Amino acid sequence: MIEAKNIIKQYGNLEVLRDVSVTIGDGEVVAIVGPSGAGKTTLLQIIGTLDAPKSGQVLYDGIDVLKLGARELARFRNRNIGFVFQFHQLLPEFTTLENVAIPALIGGDKKAEAYDRARHLLDHLGLSSRLDHKPAQLSGGERQRVAVARALINSPKVILADEPSGSLDTQNKQELHKLFFDLRDEFKQTFVIVTHDESLAANVDRVLHMRDGLIIND
Repeated sequence: MIEAKNIIKQYGNLEVLRDVSVTIGDGEVVAIVGPSGAGKTTLLQIIGTLDAPKSGQVLYDGIDVLKLGARELARFRNRNIGFVFQFHQLLPEFTTLENVAIPALIGGDKKAEAYDRARHLLDHLGLSSRLDHKPAQLSGGERQRVAVARALINSPKVILADEPSGSLDTQNKQELHKLFFDLRDEFKQTFVIVTHDESLAANVDRVLHMRDGLIIND
């Protein structure tokens, strides 16, 4: 279970998050929606420990991860949280297989083990013929599936996605959305997704509506 409690975030005099609290259960698919500037991505980054609030707590199974030291926090993030971004964030000089294996290698896994697991994931996602391709040689939908495989490589408890289908066409959006639910059903992961896509938000377990740094409807 993830709990964000009384999160306040400021950039200078601008209060981006105003005493936000939310609880996300194990295995939930939760969408965060709202207009631009509502604080959606900032909240997602704080839940994902990529950013720190001015005040508040972020608890994973009762542990306040914001109290961890920098090295402990980096290890926690590597092992427990997977990230999927709108524009993939794949490293252009590396192959599909290498991109997916990187988080496992950073986590200290042996190269053979990391690559075997990456191959298995990519095969599961229909990308076994693209292992040696670099990102520029892949379609947008393929690049996003590679990003999903990378997020899954360390079997994290939670996947955090920021506008994951924002750069995709309609067919690839539908395929990606179906993939999220299939993965949740198979691997029991929690998904928290910032999105403007109404078709995705209409099918998740729960929608958090944000406006002006507040959750206005859950």
